[in-house]
Amino acid sequence: MSKHTMQPTIRRLSGRSEAEYCARLMAASEPWITLRRNYEESLQHVTDPGKEVYCAVITDELAGFMILQMQGAFTGYIQTICIAPEWRRKGLGRQMIAFAERRIFKDKPNVFMCVSSFNPDALRLYNRLGYETIGELKDYIVAGHAEILLRKTIAPLNSFKPDAAQTPT
Repeated sequence: MSKHTMQPTIRRLSGRSEAEYCARLMAASEPWITLRRNYEESLQHVTDPGKEVYCAVITDELAGFMILQMQGAFTGYIQTICIAPEWRRKGLGRQMIAFAERRIFKDKPNVFMCVSSFNPDALRLYNRLGYETIGELKDYIVAGHAEILLRKTIAPLNSFKPDAAQTPT
């Protein structure tokens, strides 16, 4: 399937078996392997009730998922984007980020994410999508590596008006 014809359905995570699949996928993928996130920790992240977890489904196959932080002190944060190996490099990550941006910009003027310093392909993608580096957290998760904090914005906080009528598609 070409990236030009692939139209995923992006919807909320549904049920324990999907959560377990997502946790297995995360624990077996970079950057989480290098970050030493195991299955149990991954499952905790995927099932955290304080997070919004969305799945990308293509032809009835779960192709990837993302976790958004929309509550607390650091809102508008794309915590995780994880794509199944067979769906990588086909434009799905870009589509999921676009969905996350629509969801976040409905309520907040900033989208934040971190990318590991050992993941230059992801950093290039995020830069192409308009994300700017705003900070670097050295030795934050794993010694010898940094987490690079990125931001995309549509307005300053003091002039932003949430659009409660808009819903993510």
